[in-house]
Amino acid sequence: MNGSDSKSEILPKGGSGVRIPPSPPEIDMRLTDTHCHLNHETLQQEWQTVIERANEKGVQRFFVVGFDFASSQRALNLAEQHPQVYAVVGIHPHAALEWNDQVRETVKDWSRHPRVVAIGEIGLDFYRDWSPQEAQFEAFHAQMRLAAETGMPVVLHCRDAYDPLLDVLAQYPDVTGVLHCFSGSEAHAQRGLSMGYALGIGGVVTFKNAEQLRAIVQATPVENLLLETDAPYLAPHPHRGKTNEPSYLPLVLDTLCAVKQVDTETLSEQIETHVEHRFPRARS
Repeated sequence: MNGSDSKSEILPKGGSGVRIPPSPPEIDMRLTDTHCHLNHETLQQEWQTVIERANEKGVQRFFVVGFDFASSQRALNLAEQHPQVYAVVGIHPHAALEWNDQVRETVKDWSRHPRVVAIGEIGLDFYRDWSPQEAQFEAFHAQMRLAAETGMPVVLHCRDAYDPLLDVLAQYPDVTGVLHCFSGSEAHAQRGLSMGYALGIGGVVTFKNAEQLRAIVQATPVENLLLETDAPYLAPHPHRGKTNEPSYLPLVLDTLCAVKQVDTETLSEQIETHVEHRFPRARS
């Protein structure tokens, strides 16, 4: 779940995006959607068909991300059923009140599973405030400590809370990961990058009003960029306003290629190399 969506807000509205020509069909890409929710009710009934459509577009690896206890369990179940699927498990700030000692032990157990690549999505959301901020901080700190203990990367959710979130990250210098669906300022980006975090870039970068995000992408080294869809949320242009899915990931890549002035094949290979560097279990 990204920094601007909720479970009840699936379809972003309005606007048009940057018009980028599609990738040449002769290029054989192997892309990773580093953040999607095939465990979400919108996609889980046809998750295998969604994967097949994505495979036809060159998307061949999927990080299915939990947003509460039940969805984390579903993510792991899907990862156990399909060789292209990996799980990310954890408690989202919206579900922070779920956090307790028993949940901690279960998430720790899950983190040992070979198909689990990260802990997440975790973080802070002061826009919705669906959980008290005190509970959000407690769950966030606890999962950062767990990541430090287990050596796992983290997948971070943030909305209207970048300064306090980055303050928390600074307390755990041995933990790295990705600022999912990055929507902060250039200063936030630079601070996150200085601590070793990557920026997760999804469909928002294709929107007409995303000039600031494209400028941040242009200034960010390729090794610090990851591709994601956050499906079913935030479909890229020209599908904005529709349910998102991993088959749209090449549209995000095309925009990054235009911004970085790099050809599709080169940029996709570079990003994929860094996916496996940041998430070692995805090499299997």
